[in-house]
Amino acid sequence: MTDTTNDPVYVTEALIAEDIDAYLDQHQHKTMLRFITCGSVDDGKSTLIGRLLYDSKMIFEDQLDALTADSKKVGTQGQDIDFALLVDGLAAEREQGITIDVAYRFFNTEKRKFIVADCPGHEQYTRNMITGASTADLAVILIDARKGVLVQTRRHSYLCHLIGIKNLVLAVNKMDLVDYDQAVFDGIVKDYAEFAKSIGIQSFTAMPISGFKGDNIIGPSENTPWYKGPNLIEHLETVEVLSSEDQAKPFRMPVQWVNRPNLDFRGFSGLIATGSVKPGDAIRVLPSGKTSTVTRVVTLDGDLDEAVAGQSVTVCFADEIDCSRGDVISVADTPPQAADQFESTIVWLNDEPLHVGRAYWLKLGTQMVSATVQQPKYAVNVNTMEHVAVKTLELNAIGVAQISTDKQVVFEPYADNRTLGGFILIDKITNATVAAGMLQFSLRRAQNVHWQATDIDRNEHARLKNQTPKVLWFTGLSGSGKSTIANEVEKSLNLMNRHTFLLDGDNVRHGLNKDLGFTEADRIENIRRVGEVAKLMVDAGLIVLTAFISPFRAEREMVRSLLPEGEFIEIFVDTPLEVAEARDVKGLYKKARAGNLKNFTGIDSPYEAPVNPEIRVNTVEMTPQEAAAHIIRQLMPLK
Repeated sequence: MTDTTNDPVYVTEALIAEDIDAYLDQHQHKTMLRFITCGSVDDGKSTLIGRLLYDSKMIFEDQLDALTADSKKVGTQGQDIDFALLVDGLAAEREQGITIDVAYRFFNTEKRKFIVADCPGHEQYTRNMITGASTADLAVILIDARKGVLVQTRRHSYLCHLIGIKNLVLAVNKMDLVDYDQAVFDGIVKDYAEFAKSIGIQSFTAMPISGFKGDNIIGPSENTPWYKGPNLIEHLETVEVLSSEDQAKPFRMPVQWVNRPNLDFRGFSGLIATGSVKPGDAIRVLPSGKTSTVTRVVTLDGDLDEAVAGQSVTVCFADEIDCSRGDVISVADTPPQAADQFESTIVWLNDEPLHVGRAYWLKLGTQMVSATVQQPKYAVNVNTMEHVAVKTLELNAIGVAQISTDKQVVFEPYADNRTLGGFILIDKITNATVAAGMLQFSLRRAQNVHWQATDIDRNEHARLKNQTPKVLWFTGLSGSGKSTIANEVEKSLNLMNRHTFLLDGDNVRHGLNKDLGFTEADRIENIRRVGEVAKLMVDAGLIVLTAFISPFRAEREMVRSLLPEGEFIEIFVDTPLEVAEARDVKGLYKKARAGNLKNFTGIDSPYEAPVNPEIRVNTVEMTPQEAAAHIIRQLMPLK
């Protein structure tokens, strides 16, 4: 065997291999910082990110050539490069010179890896800014030195504060366009500090920069000898990423899925939100409250002696207890709360305003429940921080409102736990995300009001009446014949010795709903109340017939969701508008056409026809008696 210990070539190769291994190991164990750039339009967010990518040598030669060519096309002359083009990827963005979508970019330095989100500045794209900020550890809030603190500066700062970003950098950009004047910088910092204090921001780091020229980006600038603070990269490399507070908090892990690859293994996988876990720890599964002990903490790389916040793991229990997606595993002795009514802060993200009382999907961590929002207590004017009285929330509005869910959810206040306190609202019909929000606290009545179990349940009521209770939900335009047909159906059921009750739209508005008008919000509340009453009557064993226009699919689906599968029968009384208007038995269409009756369905308020009703009747082709007979035949055999 040849001794290569003193061979220079061997030694050199070994040292190179050792250096490469050391470099790869160092790179693998670098911490990751997620941050966003935000602020008003044209404050230079995209240019700053482009400069960071350029200065960190994250641009390939062909990209640089294309960037130089593109810069000339948009009017940049000489050796200057339009760095914004590195980030503004949409054609519409390049054409308009603005950011529309959130652009994510990755770069790294010797000390840290970074994911940066370039958030749009235009008010109409605030929803996109929220998306980028939701996972950020730090926010770089840019201000154009020529313009100072603007409305969007305040809005984005307030949103960053709301969603819990504690590390804020106030980057006063385009200092080259004000001749690096310290007085301009100091004035902007003073104005921003007054605003920040008014909304509860405790601290921020201010620095004068030029994204275009590169001042104070990766090193100190000769143009700002009066500035003694860190440059941007230096600050980003040293700021704390994962607060030690998160790991010191009690263990919380929302369950994403049950890991069952074979009969010999059963574990529960998820991302640890706070705290740490190790074999031998006593845990509690919520909302059931079942307890057990951790036997293993498993990852793809093998078992861990301990896992901490930010790690994705699979946890195995000593006992076979029920645990599934949406549950939360916590330390046994200090579990989180569970409630179904909350006070929340909501950022509305949809073009269509909030419909008070409408049921939306609420997604909190891995939990998904049905939720309704009450009329907001107030909205926040981001310019003055004034609390403004409102009836709903429009696009980009920020308000405080109470939320009720159809079952208890496991949560913690957002200030304590972003994972178990932050939620989104999803429209049940379109599946669009319409809002983001933060749970502040559970309402006291949610803790004090409990469901009282009774010995005689709905099954006993139904057995006594010798029938299967149902809701026959008649929907259609005014004048379609809903009430007439429902009355005929009830008469037929009565002859068959069935126990029924008819809830008619007009009759209900004489008593239970006499306080409601005909706005969209009132119509939604009208159907919500009727749905709850119908549910109680079904629990009493009755066959309930309802005759309501009920113009919105979301509310009809909300009532359906209150009942067991098969007990909600949607009956669409399908009558064309021109036919219903020609009948105009009550003279309502005439009033609506004359402008004397506002929010009338079919005229100035929409009707959303059922997509797949259980039963459809056409009153142009059938008399009310024929329609009723058709419905009875569809319902048979009627147990």
